[in-house]
Amino acid sequence: MSISKKVLSKVQLVDGVFIPSEASEVISRLIREKINFHKLNRLSMCEENVSSYSGYDDSRVTELIEKRKEFKAICIEAKLTGKKIKINGVLEIEVID
Repeated sequence: MSISKKVLSKVQLVDGVFIPSEASEVISRLIREKINFHKLNRLSMCEENVSSYSGYDDSRVTELIEKRKEFKAICIEAKLTGKKIKINGVLEIEVID
């Protein structure tokens, strides 16, 4: 299978300099939404088939939770040292084969 990549659209989700508490709020909310997406997706699959296997791969949720913890530590360090945090988050949308 060949994969043809062409970026069709870019969305600048976040672009700015924030005090640590603001940065923590922005990133925590983005990560929380992504975690909820995965959890709801898993729940939806289980509802469609009540006899389905419920041991789905939670590695992405686990990874996101770890990243959230790492980012909170960065925010604490920035706050303690009186620094700000720059966040640049771009979402690239592609159509693939």
